[in-house]
Amino acid sequence: MANFCHTLFPFSGHLCEMPAVHIEKVCISICARQRKEKHFFSLTDENTGLKNLLQRNILYSRTLFTVGAVWFNGNDCLKAWKIMKKTGFDNEKYLKEQSEAILERAERSGNKLYLEFGGKLAYDYHAARILPGFDPNVKLKLLQRLKDKIDVIICIYAGDIERKKVRADFGIAYDADTMRIIDSLRDKGIIVKSVVVTRYEDHPLVNNFINKLTRRGVRVYKHPPIKGYPADVDRIASDNGYGANEYIETTKPIVIVTGPGPSSGKMATCLSQVYHEQKRGIMAGYAKFETFPVWSLPLNHPVNIAYEAATADIGDINMVDPFHLDKYGQIAVNYNRDIEIFPVVNRICAKIMGEENAYKSPTDMGVNRVGFAITNDEIVRAAASQEIIRRYFRYCCDYVTGSADQQTVNRVKNLMDNLNLKETDRPVVLPARQAAEEAATTPGKGNDNFFCGAALELPDGTIITGKNSPLMHAASSCILNAIKRLAGLPDELLLISPEIIQSLGSFKKEIWKSKKLSLALDEMLIALSVSVPGNPDAKLAVKCLKNLAGCEIHLSHIPAPGDEAGLRRLGINLTADAKFASRDLFID
Repeated sequence: MANFCHTLFPFSGHLCEMPAVHIEKVCISICARQRKEKHFFSLTDENTGLKNLLQRNILYSRTLFTVGAVWFNGNDCLKAWKIMKKTGFDNEKYLKEQSEAILERAERSGNKLYLEFGGKLAYDYHAARILPGFDPNVKLKLLQRLKDKIDVIICIYAGDIERKKVRADFGIAYDADTMRIIDSLRDKGIIVKSVVVTRYEDHPLVNNFINKLTRRGVRVYKHPPIKGYPADVDRIASDNGYGANEYIETTKPIVIVTGPGPSSGKMATCLSQVYHEQKRGIMAGYAKFETFPVWSLPLNHPVNIAYEAATADIGDINMVDPFHLDKYGQIAVNYNRDIEIFPVVNRICAKIMGEENAYKSPTDMGVNRVGFAITNDEIVRAAASQEIIRRYFRYCCDYVTGSADQQTVNRVKNLMDNLNLKETDRPVVLPARQAAEEAATTPGKGNDNFFCGAALELPDGTIITGKNSPLMHAASSCILNAIKRLAGLPDELLLISPEIIQSLGSFKKEIWKSKKLSLALDEMLIALSVSVPGNPDAKLAVKCLKNLAGCEIHLSHIPAPGDEAGLRRLGINLTADAKFASRDLFID
C-alpha cells in the first residue's frame, strides 16, 4: 500500500489558489508504517531538502505527496523542488507595505483621500504572469484589510459602453465587467458606494446600463464632458467644470475610485470630488495607485517592458520621470501619458488644494509598493520576458483578424528585439508547430486539409502535444493527452467513447446546423464530463483539469472561439500563430 503525505502549508504560485509567500521551509505530514510523522524540507537546498528526505527513507520511491494540487511520487521529488522554487513575489510583504503607504497618504491628506486605483482591481492575471507568486486578487485582499476605512466608486466611460469595449483576458464587455467587479467586492464584504458614468452622453446602450444598475439598487451618477478638458484649467476647476458634476456622497476617510479599464475617467472623478470637498470646507487629497510601470525598477527592466507590451495598442511608453529627477535627483520610472499631463494636473491640484499641497512629480502622486515585494529578480525577469512574447503573438493574431494595426505589432517586436527575445524562446512554440507538421503525414489527422498542432507545458516542464482531426480540434486533443499524463493513464486509452462523440457531432449537424463537426475544447470538456458516471478513468482525468491552471499552451493556428473560451476557463495561458484554421470567414 502506498504511503501518503500532504503539504500542511499550501505552496503558492500557479499550482494553487493561495497567495504566494516567501518561505524557506515547508512542513509535510507523512503516514508511514502506520504512524504519522511531520518533517520540514528546504525550498532552497536541493541537496539537503527533498532529496535528503528520499535518501533517509522518509520519502519512499512510491510515496505520494502533493505540491499545491499536483501529485508526485518519491522519484519525482526534485521535479517538485524545482516547481516550488518558481515564486518571485511576496504577497504578505506587499499587503503590509501597501496598506501602510495608503494609510500614511490618507493621514497626510487630512484623512480624506481620493485614491485612483489604476489597472485591474480583480483577476490581475497580467501581474500574476510577470510576478510569479503574485495573487491576482491581492488588491481585493488589500481592500478587505482597509474595508472599515474605505468607500468604493466605480467609473466607466460612456463611450466604452457604446462601443461595447471588451476586456481581452475575460472576453466580456466593460459594462458587464463593472457588474462583475461589484459582485466580487460584495463577496469580500465590500459594498460599492456608487457607479459614475463619465463623459455621459444620451445613448440607448448607456441608458440601458444605468437602468440595470439603478433597478438593482446601485446608485449611478452621470458626469457630462467638460468643455476644454484638460487644457482649460480655469474652467475645469470652477463651478462650470468640476462644480457642475453631481457630488458623490461618501463617509469614509479613503475613497477608492476604480474602473474596468484605462481611460475610464477615474482621475477626473477624484479631482471633481476633491473640488467639491474643498467647497464644503473639507481638506481632501488625491493619489494614484497603479501597479505598472514599477517606478522603483530600472527603465528597461523586463517587468516594465512587459507593461509597454501590454499597452502597445494605446501607445504607452515608459520614461524616466523628469520632474522627479529635477526635484530630487532620483531616477523613477513612469509612463508618457502621466508625464505629459502632469503639468496640467498639477495646475488643477494647485488651484483646488493650494500650491503648498500640489505634487512635485507624477511619481510623487503614486503609492505603489509592488517593486519592494519582489523576492527573486531572476525569476521575475524570466517571467516578464515570456509575457512580452505572449503579447507579441496576441497582437499578431489581432492584426490578421482586423483588431490591431501593424504599428502595434511592430512596437512589440521592437521590444522583443531590444531584449534579444525570439518567438521560439517560448518553450511550447516549436513543439506545436512540429505537431502540425506531423499531423500532415499522420493518417486520420487533419480536418478539411488543415493540419493544426498544439503543445502544452505541464508544471514539471513536460511538453504534451495534440493534433487536430475530423473528431477534435488540436487544443481538445492536447488537453486530453495532458490530463491522461497527469492521471497516469495510458495514452491510447479512450476517455470519451466514440458513441458520445458521434452523438455530439450529430447534434451539431442536425440541431445547430453547424458545418464543423470537430469538437472544440469547450465541447470536448462537456463530452468528458458526460463520460464520468460510467467511466472511472474519465473521473480521474477530470480531477486533473484543475492542475492545468497557469500552464502554457501554444497553437499552430488561431483558436476557434470554443478553444479560446475553454482555455481561458481552465486558466491556461494561450498563444497562437497568426494562421487561420479554416477557409471560412465566419467561425461558429
